[in-house]
Amino acid sequence: MSHTIEVAFKGTRRGYFAAPPEGDPLRVGDMVLVEAERGRDLGRVTATGEVADRKCGGCTSCAVGAAAESDTAAPHRAVLRRATADELRGLAEVRHSEDDARRKVVERVRAHHLVMKVSDTEWQYDRNKLTIYFTAEKRVDFRALVRDLASTFRTRIELRQIGVRDEAARLGGVGRCGREYCCSTWLKELSPVNLGLAKDQHLSLNPSQISGGCGRLLCCLRYEHEFYVTARKRFPKEGKTIRTAIGAEKVVAVDIFRERVFLRSEEQGSRIITLAQLREEVEGLGEVLLTAEYRARLAAEGVPPGAATAAAAIEPAPTAPNGNGAPGAHPNRRRRRRRGSGPTNPPPE
Repeated sequence: MSHTIEVAFKGTRRGYFAAPPEGDPLRVGDMVLVEAERGRDLGRVTATGEVADRKCGGCTSCAVGAAAESDTAAPHRAVLRRATADELRGLAEVRHSEDDARRKVVERVRAHHLVMKVSDTEWQYDRNKLTIYFTAEKRVDFRALVRDLASTFRTRIELRQIGVRDEAARLGGVGRCGREYCCSTWLKELSPVNLGLAKDQHLSLNPSQISGGCGRLLCCLRYEHEFYVTARKRFPKEGKTIRTAIGAEKVVAVDIFRERVFLRSEEQGSRIITLAQLREEVEGLGEVLLTAEYRARLAAEGVPPGAATAAAAIEPAPTAPNGNGAPGAHPNRRRRRRRGSGPTNPPPE
């Protein structure tokens, strides 16, 4: 029984094919010749069997920026066989000629006065199709350009508009961290990223400081967000006042990587202690360090948060007396005078 094979092509484009029923089983890394929409293409096996089946079922696109030809539609096209040495040399020549093809495309785009940026060109292995990837702020009417390019290259032309993030994934590059772009190496599905993720990670909210080479917010803000949220649940909330061995102290900041807590007391000043030391001081007073993790554990046990016998968090309570000398009123809250009450000055005669 045939199974699914994931094959990667140039850039981040990939497709899913049916394995050949006979012959040696294919392994990850093998170069194979596959059926294309019109002809044949050559790529590298990146997943087989159940792994490829799961990726094919959860795939939203088989090419950068848009759905691929129809590789994910049933029935799958087939993997014909392993590529020969001559075919691999032919593929290298095809890839080498793509730079010249891109320059010609750019010249024709300028001749047609189209507002678009040609990002990349990709020949099919048998040169029966030339795919041109471009970015543009608005929709572009490139029908005349397609006819011009078809007469120039004598092959089928496909223009595919992609976003700036997809462009960075295809072209690759080095980020501010000194490593290659995540989107061009291992991050195959691009998820939405917003400033709320940076806020949860206590990063600068200036987009210019948290943006990647594509000009959009860093992809790592998305896949690292779960770690930050989970790690902060073990710490007390910033801004809360807790009772420790030296008295009431306010949580100024937390360091989730070194597991340290920054505290400040009006009498003793500021200090930095580890999370384990803070928990020991609070438990030494017979109380419990209130954290999101502790509240979640109480909720899982069916215990309401207010039923805890000891809580380390001190909620600020108003203690200033009100106008009648009764405690409990806020010092800055003004008493509201009822309309018609109180002495009134008689109108002048």
